[in-house]
Amino acid sequence: MKRQDTVQAFRERLDEVIVRSGLSRAAFARRLGIDRSTLAQILSPANNRLPRAETLAAVAADQQVSIDWLLGLSHEGALSTAIIDQPFEISSGELSPADERLTRWHAEAAGYKVRYVPSSLPDLLKTEEFIRYEYRDYRGPVPESRIEAYTARLENQRRPETDLEVCCPLQSVESFARGENIWRDFPLEARRRQLEWMIRLVEELYPTLRWFLFDGAQLYSVPLTVFGPIRAAVYCGPMYLVFNSTEHIRVLAGHFDNLIRHAVVQPPDMPKLLQKLLDELSRRPRKSGGNIKHHGQA
Repeated sequence: MKRQDTVQAFRERLDEVIVRSGLSRAAFARRLGIDRSTLAQILSPANNRLPRAETLAAVAADQQVSIDWLLGLSHEGALSTAIIDQPFEISSGELSPADERLTRWHAEAAGYKVRYVPSSLPDLLKTEEFIRYEYRDYRGPVPESRIEAYTARLENQRRPETDLEVCCPLQSVESFARGENIWRDFPLEARRRQLEWMIRLVEELYPTLRWFLFDGAQLYSVPLTVFGPIRAAVYCGPMYLVFNSTEHIRVLAGHFDNLIRHAVVQPPDMPKLLQKLLDELSRRPRKSGGNIKHHGQA
């Protein structure tokens, strides 16, 4: 940002927190321990200078907002723990608060590029069978709300203004297809259906959805999402860490872009890779099984 833009952003946001405080400008100045005339000068459209560091810190501490937000470097102002607990047990028929936030954040990032490193397979490409398998050991009913949330993300991705890049280890996709590690109890026929569903979707959604694979033997990444320039979330099991400052978002976006630069599978090649893995499974004996109800199908 240019200096004048930063000064203007600070002036507008300072005026906003004064209004929110319910105090007059004189009372607000007294609360901060500065002269009323000093505050009036800071808020003057003719002013082209930022206040002293201690004044910035006083406003941030008193009003519980970040300095980054006051200076226009962050899109969220309220200070928080930045750790949002996501309950494992989800009430049937409604979204959990964490899911509601994620849905809202995806909506707010419309028009921006969203970068996404999933913990397993990309959420919006999962079949209902896959989701139920993931939650098979949790107490309570099957998380219908989670299925609804993933379906909503898929429908959102079908909008032409979306721009989503996904990047994850090649080995994680291969491990799933072959039923290795945590997937050893996921039935062969279900894995076939999951691969068929992903082939269909990556062909349908390209290029608004671009899925890259990096070599997990060479690179590593925790699961994360970067919602354009607005925020980033790093997933830590049942909770996630949220970053709103411009610098943190840039660092995480840079980390993601580095994964893409070293990708060993590019988006146009994903259907071919998935088909190859499916063909490997097709050479194994088939067992009878029911049809899956895919997202968006009755």
